[in-house]
Amino acid sequence: MYIAIEGIDTAGKSTQILALRSNFIDAIITKEPGATEVGKEIREMVLSAKAKSKKAEFLLFLADRAEHITQVVKPNIASKMIISDRSAVSGVAYALVQGEIDKKELISLNDFATDRVYPEKIFLLWLTKEELEFRLSQKKLDGIELRGSQYLLAIQDAIVEATKLLGIQMIKIDATQSIEEITQEILKHIESEK
Repeated sequence: MYIAIEGIDTAGKSTQILALRSNFIDAIITKEPGATEVGKEIREMVLSAKAKSKKAEFLLFLADRAEHITQVVKPNIASKMIISDRSAVSGVAYALVQGEIDKKELISLNDFATDRVYPEKIFLLWLTKEELEFRLSQKKLDGIELRGSQYLLAIQDAIVEATKLLGIQMIKIDATQSIEEITQEILKHIESEK
C-alpha cells in the first residue's frame, strides 16, 4: 500500500510519520520533495525560494517527483507499505494556487513525471486559520511559510481539489486533535483496507 500524509506547513505531517513508523516497522518512509540525492538538492532550492519563476518552481517539483517514483516507490510498491510525507498532490496544489498552468496540462505533466503512480490514499491534516497562525508564530519560517497564512490556507483548499483531479481517495482529519487521536484515525483507515 502506498499512502501519503498531506497538509500545509505546521499541520503535523512529520509527527504523524514518526507515529506511523512505530506501527509499521518494515514500511518505507519517504517524502516529497527530498527523498533522493537529486531530491535533496531540489528541496533546498525550493525552500530557499530562489526560483523567481513559479513555472521553474513547479518544474523542480516535477523533477523531484520523477526521481522519487523511479527510485523509491516503484521498486517497493508491490511488496512494502510506503508512507510518504507529501506526494504529487502537494505539487498539484501549489501549481493550482499559482494559476499559471492549465489544469489539464498540470495533470498531464504529473502523469508523465509519475507514470501515473499515485498514492492509494491521502490523509489530509486539516488546520483552521487560527491554529495555523498560532503554530506559525511559534517557529522560524522558511521561504514558503513566509508567504503567509492566507497563502497556506489557499494551498490547503487546493490539496482537496488536487486529490479530485488526480482521482485519489482523500481522508480529511482535524489536525487540531491530539497526536494520538490523529494517529488512531489514520490507523483505522489503513486497517480497513487490509
